[in-house]
Amino acid sequence: MYLGLDLGTSSVKAMLIDDQQRVIGVGHAGLTVQRPHPGWSEQAPGDWLRATEEAVAALKASHPTELAAVKGIGLSGHMHGATLIDAKDRVLRPCILWNDTRSHAEAAALDADPRFRALTGNIVFPGFTAPKLAWVKNNEPDTFAKVAKVLLPKDFLRLWLTGEYLSDMSDSAGTSWLDTGKRAWSSELLEATGLTVEQMPGLVEGTDRAGTLRAELAEKWGLGSNVVVAGGAGDNAASACGMGTVAEGQAFVSLGTSGVLFAANASYLPKPESAVHAFCHALPKTWHQMGVILSATDALNWHSTVTGKSAGELTGELGDVLKAPTGVTFLPYLSGERTPHNDAKIRGAFIGLGHESDRVVLTQAVLEGVTFAIRDSLEALKSAGTKISRVTAIGGGSRSRYWLSSIATALDMPVDIPADGDFGAAFGAARLGLIAATGADPLSVCTAPQTAETVEPVKALSSAYEAAYGRYRALYPAIRGI
Repeated sequence: MYLGLDLGTSSVKAMLIDDQQRVIGVGHAGLTVQRPHPGWSEQAPGDWLRATEEAVAALKASHPTELAAVKGIGLSGHMHGATLIDAKDRVLRPCILWNDTRSHAEAAALDADPRFRALTGNIVFPGFTAPKLAWVKNNEPDTFAKVAKVLLPKDFLRLWLTGEYLSDMSDSAGTSWLDTGKRAWSSELLEATGLTVEQMPGLVEGTDRAGTLRAELAEKWGLGSNVVVAGGAGDNAASACGMGTVAEGQAFVSLGTSGVLFAANASYLPKPESAVHAFCHALPKTWHQMGVILSATDALNWHSTVTGKSAGELTGELGDVLKAPTGVTFLPYLSGERTPHNDAKIRGAFIGLGHESDRVVLTQAVLEGVTFAIRDSLEALKSAGTKISRVTAIGGGSRSRYWLSSIATALDMPVDIPADGDFGAAFGAARLGLIAATGADPLSVCTAPQTAETVEPVKALSSAYEAAYGRYRALYPAIRGI
């Protein structure tokens, strides 16, 4: 058996698979996000440990015998979080999360240093880790002075699990400190933020062995000795391993809290000016590109809160048959935007409202707004040299056939729906645990799921969608100044 632990923004998920990669059981435990100031987003790292304990306890209660047979554990986690610990491994402050934008000024200052884009292949986004440390240095100097290690969220979990200070390439590529082409920390970039390589975890590939489970936890959970913990991956690279998106030309669209258009690459293809993320993949000698939007299902959840209707009720009112855009446009920039704008200050908007604009019209506009943001990411990936002809849909938003039809039409390509099963980050993490424990060939393990259904573009609405996308594109520069 193999265990995947996925540290998400809203929950920890523990997934147990067997050596045939069949899902045996899943445990969950919830997490909350603290927002003490506008633009801030934090979590207490201690809550991650509690939630992991709860998720594994749920598995132990339902599958004690199978859990006892675990030989490998893989880790996945939300990226970019700044988890600061002192010389005694004590947490110095709440973790600053991926969707926190307080360090926009520090990010701009670092991005103005040409070495960052040249070595990392990416813009220094406010959500990345390096500007967060610059913010701490500027605003909490006493805390900064005590920092012994900077760990990404899943790697703080690893420290608790194994006692090791280690990180994988895919997660570390989102810090703005990694030389992404060389797959190594850059002492130059660390020095620019007042840090050293010694304050970073060691680097491994996602498929490597990266510690063994502490005896205390193994006994508590009913596991044997010498349980291998894999290097693991950042959440999107882990999802790609779960989806089998590991070879050139393969791609998926993720409709989760944030939205991602992810394409696997056989070589390193940076183009930072397009705001595309060019990161190491979780597998050795592979890279990937991502267009990232900060509010995907989060935009629908916001609309749900305002209207008092659940997300399922709202999308249910639309039905499954795609409608032409109404002329009402929604910009989903509720907490700023990454691809393609790199703008932490921009905020969302409805444009074109009329007396006839009822709840259904607004729901349609919210889904279309996220769809067009994903189209922005496709255009950015194309400009960086990536060619994709179809995508597989994952994430909670992919349950809406209407939304998938909208995406297929806007991207003008088929959207595949995988066969029943959970092929997300927890599954990908479990696969990495299997590879690390057994030495199996990563490509033979990280295969794509069967396709249950394909959603084709609605050609009759192509011109209407193209016109609506044109309106969407024109609105960002129009509202940026205000």
